[in-house]
Amino acid sequence: IYVLETEVSVQITQADAWANVAWLYGEAEEGADVGFRYRKSGSEEWIDAAKPTTSGGSFKSRISGLEELTSYEFVAYSNEDLSAVVELTTERALPLENGGFELWCKKNNIVYPYADGGDPYWGTGNVGASIVNETLTEGVADVRPGSSGEFSARLSSKFASVFGIGKFAAGDLFIGSYVKNDGTHGIVNFGRPFTARPTALKGWLKYNCGAIDRITTQPPGVEIKEGDSDIGMIYIALGDWDAATYGGSDESPVEIATRRIEETAFDINSEAVIAYGEMPLTKSIDNWTEFTIPLDYRATNRVPTHIIIVCSASRYGDYFTGSTKSVLWLDDFELVYE
Repeated sequence: IYVLETEVSVQITQADAWANVAWLYGEAEEGADVGFRYRKSGSEEWIDAAKPTTSGGSFKSRISGLEELTSYEFVAYSNEDLSAVVELTTERALPLENGGFELWCKKNNIVYPYADGGDPYWGTGNVGASIVNETLTEGVADVRPGSSGEFSARLSSKFASVFGIGKFAAGDLFIGSYVKNDGTHGIVNFGRPFTARPTALKGWLKYNCGAIDRITTQPPGVEIKEGDSDIGMIYIALGDWDAATYGGSDESPVEIATRRIEETAFDINSEAVIAYGEMPLTKSIDNWTEFTIPLDYRATNRVPTHIIIVCSASRYGDYFTGSTKSVLWLDDFELVYE
């Protein structure tokens, strides 16, 4: 057996291509002048990436401005030495279905956030509230400035009751489906299939932040008193949840059951969560305002299987706690890939 020792002065240890972004990781001798270059496959000219962040002999860079579904070549350098070339193809930038909230229908006096006869994508708590003839979430002709659409979504928190018997219900809108009523409780499944990796959620909102006037259950670790300001919430998560573990369906794998909310509340620290971002709303926003929620990725090389977006006029609506004066308007959601 003959052993030939060779010295590799620089190498790419990991490369992850998203739609418009690539993440590159390298190893070289500590203290050397290191970095990455890239080009479209077939091009002759290399482009220098921004200077990487370094830690000892490890270094990494984020390259933006790439084109989706395009093949690129990447190389690392250390002083005058070059690594082997790595070739990758960027992903497709998947759009967000009905992100403008233009599609609505009404069946059996229940308002649904999709076209009549269309495939459901978003869900609401309207099915549960319909027991007492209430509508929590609906399309309204109040759109953000410059919108090409005709409708936005209005989420209204209410005390839904009949003959004085009922519960507080938050105005909500989520990617997934309302499964069924469980007495005065509800069961919903979060998520829809999704395999792209956006970098942020962008959209428009208005919010009327009411004073809390309904407290049924105190959320864990939170002390809420009547008169406290309510909190609206928008969050987005990408992950690889499976129905066998998280109780939902293959289409919408994460079950949330309010009768067992301590057990089934959405867990942002779950091992299945690949990326997460949120925006609590702690005060009223009177005029249409644009927002961006960046996604924090826990790994750049994991590809999600599902996307979850949840919007609520009252953050603790799952605990039947909030304000009957809280109203959240939403318009023109889109996924950002830059």
